[in-house]
Amino acid sequence: MLYLPLGAGRGGGQSRKMSPTLSLVTGASATLSHAIDQLESAGLAGRATLLPAGEGLFGCEYIPAGDVSADRDHVAALLAPFAVDWALRRGAKRRARLLVADMDSTVISVECLDELADYSGKKAEIAAITEEAMQGRLEFGQALHARVAMLAGLDESALETCFSERVRLNPGARVLVHTMAAHGAHCALVSGGFTFFTQRVAALAGFHSHRGNLLGISGGRLTGAVEGPILGRAAKSEALGELSLQFSIDPVDIMAIGDGANDADMVAAAGLGIAFYAKPALEQVANARIRHTDLRAALFFQGYRPEDFVTG
Repeated sequence: MLYLPLGAGRGGGQSRKMSPTLSLVTGASATLSHAIDQLESAGLAGRATLLPAGEGLFGCEYIPAGDVSADRDHVAALLAPFAVDWALRRGAKRRARLLVADMDSTVISVECLDELADYSGKKAEIAAITEEAMQGRLEFGQALHARVAMLAGLDESALETCFSERVRLNPGARVLVHTMAAHGAHCALVSGGFTFFTQRVAALAGFHSHRGNLLGISGGRLTGAVEGPILGRAAKSEALGELSLQFSIDPVDIMAIGDGANDADMVAAAGLGIAFYAKPALEQVANARIRHTDLRAALFFQGYRPEDFVTG
């Protein structure tokens, strides 16, 4: 690693064991310097360590000196003027041993249910309900039942058509999953969407396992029902806990990432909880945010270097 010069008076103290570590990632190298200037003008004098650039991404670790107060809301406000993604963690930063990721609008660029609704001519109505649920204004199970009921009678062939025509991985998704897997992490896709899509997206991105809801299908058509218990907000958090026990992984060594209120409990439970282009309800509980770059930023947050990335 290279040390980014901080000028006179910068880097004057040593970080303590439980001092916060602030990781910054941006698409422009000059932005890092401006962001650090902003932090230090607010009294967060410290030391910055520059990470090697990787395919248009620039990152650094910023370790404030002494017993500074650097809570999530304070950091968010200070960095708001800059196109910088960040993660704030207490104590030593470490690579996660378990990745738990949402699917829709996180690993992939669309909401599968909204896109599926387009084949029935009901996308606008269903997308409006989806947005209410994502914002946390409508209980997820209630919203899911209401949306699926509107698809009753749709030919099941629309599922495959939707996947092939509409579903695309978000930039950096394969690199994130393959890199973490190559370095020993278990990668799990945990979605409030449907197993038809989670199975295919998991294979496409390289996840070891997947969980989702099961669509009711009879006679080649959707029944308008969801079979079995709903995998919603509480179930996502429970899935994280089950995987933690299964692999004997402490929550501090778990990374969880999502975009909506439905992901809030699992993101809050993880040592590194990331809000990805997220709704305010999720940003309020996450200790990391990605708003400007792509999913590779989550690797920088864990201390990976570009040469560690698995891009094949």
